[in-house]
Amino acid sequence: MPRLNLTTGGESHGPGLTAILTGFPAGLRLDPEFIRTEMRRRQHGYGRGQRMKIEVDDAQIRGGVRNGETLGSPIVLWVVNRDYKNWEPMMSPVETVPHRAEQRRVHTPRPGHADLAGGLKYGRHDLRDILERASARESAARVAAGAFAKLLLAQLGVEIKSGVRSLGPIGVDSPVPDWAQLQTVDEESPLRAINPSLEAEMVALVDRAKEEGDTLGGAVTVIAHNVPPGLGSHVQWNEKLDGRLARAVMSVPAVKAVEIGAALSAAAGFGSAAHDPIERKDGEWHRPSNHAGGLEGGITNGADVVITAYKKPISTLRKGMPTVDLDTMEPVTSRYERSDVTALPAAGVIAESMVALVLADAVLEKFGGDSMAQLLAHFAASMAQQRDWPASAGK
Repeated sequence: MPRLNLTTGGESHGPGLTAILTGFPAGLRLDPEFIRTEMRRRQHGYGRGQRMKIEVDDAQIRGGVRNGETLGSPIVLWVVNRDYKNWEPMMSPVETVPHRAEQRRVHTPRPGHADLAGGLKYGRHDLRDILERASARESAARVAAGAFAKLLLAQLGVEIKSGVRSLGPIGVDSPVPDWAQLQTVDEESPLRAINPSLEAEMVALVDRAKEEGDTLGGAVTVIAHNVPPGLGSHVQWNEKLDGRLARAVMSVPAVKAVEIGAALSAAAGFGSAAHDPIERKDGEWHRPSNHAGGLEGGITNGADVVITAYKKPISTLRKGMPTVDLDTMEPVTSRYERSDVTALPAAGVIAESMVALVLADAVLEKFGGDSMAQLLAHFAASMAQQRDWPASAGK
């Protein structure tokens, strides 16, 4: 059973966000600057809204760590919402003056957002009760926790990177990138495009969408490099790692489809072109291609794990869309809540964090250990046995 679990709490304009990460082994030495860098990466990207100029995200560690090392107890993280001071009359957890809370009551659900569906589910007339939690702001807590997972995986030699593969119609025909291509992504470029020659065109399209009060989606590819074989399992549907990864990446705000490896092109062709030949070279298993994206039968096969997330355009449009006013039940145009034109670079970073959390969970599931020392010892022994397989079978 999976042993790593993440729970987050908090609202977009509430006091802050909490992340509680349980099942994490003791003895992992932290890198505070790496965690801060991950938080900054989520805020980067051309087309982001005014919120990114207000928040300077940092993950404050409130539990589970002492003297820079994890303790094996739940890790508790806190991300302050600096914008809360501007929203406290409306978002205070304690009872406020009623007319203050009414000032920003939301009664016109936005098409594409959780507003209407959440209002129906929870019976809330003020849709702010829904949108504050459904907001992508929650992903800051996930990135904070994902940084811990990345640091754990790094001890096993696993690296994770992402890049923007397409934005709107630009780059939609781009082939699935490999690790070498992601290595060249400029973290400081406006959109962290995998193909830098498309960047200027992408920026111009973002400018056009902003002028028109519209939004843009696209695709981001995440690659986990040097992933050990044998993570996940084929024996039960809920143990298949590709399903677990797809679920995690689909949970990234506005992601509506997930591709493993080169699944889309493979589905349009013959099996002879879709599968990866098996070779044995210098005592190592090798694949000359990676159409499967590093997963076969729900198990990692030693190749890079390649996942592409397809993100719909953000549902908050400045120009609005047809909806219904809950107060009058008459047709109106949806109201504008401050938002981004696009958040694709951020989606890549959030997807990296989700992939890291799932892989770290699978690592702990397979190799076990309550401490990093135990985990690394079990990992080394398992890798040695795999290198000797099939001679080591049954030993």
